Amino acid sequence: MKPVDVVHYIEGDLYISSVPVEPGMINSVIETSGKRITGFNTENSEIKEGLIRFDIVFYVHIPSRGSSRNSLIQINRAIFYVCRLVSSQKGRDFENSNYDDIKGVYSIWVCMNMNEDSMVHIKLDKKQLLGSYDWQGNMDMVNIVMIGLAKEPAGNAENHRLHRLLGVLLSDTMKAEEKFNVMGNEYGIPVDMDIRRDVDIMCNLSQGIMEKGEAIGLERGRKEIENKFIISMHEKGYSLEEIAGIMDKEINEIEKVIEG
Repeated sequence: MKPVDVVHYIEGDLYISSVPVEPGMINSVIETSGKRITGFNTENSEIKEGLIRFDIVFYVHIPSRGSSRNSLIQINRAIFYVCRLVSSQKGRDFENSNYDDIKGVYSIWVCMNMNEDSMVHIKLDKKQLLGSYDWQGNMDMVNIVMIGLAKEPAGNAENHRLHRLLGVLLSDTMKAEEKFNVMGNEYGIPVDMDIRRDVDIMCNLSQGIMEKGEAIGLERGRKEIENKFIISMHEKGYSLEEIAGIMDKEINEIEKVIEG
């Protein structure tokens, strides 16, 4: 695009060497300037990190690309997670401008009830647009693995071994003993008391998901079922973060249920 055509896509002001990268600090700078950019969402300060600033930060509109909303949400959320895993390393895994010390990160997602078993590895790509200069950098720093599980556990085909194991563990139709047999006989996984406890929790959660589905339209019943499993997981030692991830809720929502 020509520069003159780009200008009207820029939203709000440009902030030059004034906006910290850290969560919880970006919005404070932008809001105190008197002109809040609509695109910036409220952020929570999660992890203490070293202080660095963007050279220039601003919003720009780009033409939308057609895609399934569900897949957009899954992948966009995964991108956010890996970016946080990378940025949170400053002050912990690397200091100052020692960016060579950044560790590569993986975000692995298991998506249920897909039309077929699938798996994709998303990572940084480098495309030479002009010249032959070899720009150095760790292209394996950011990795997203999306694992799609079909509605029924996969068979014993070699390239479906991972999907079969995950499908069996997360199945809402197989009984716990059936799962233990597959784990022990097909995968050589020792089935100790800890594993039995965790599989029992997954079976109960699957049953709860089925019950919740039957309660569609009955908000009170749905809430009671959700709260029941939140309390159950809390009593079994799951952290607030783990429960929030399983139930797809914010941590403060989980805290309210437990406190209540």
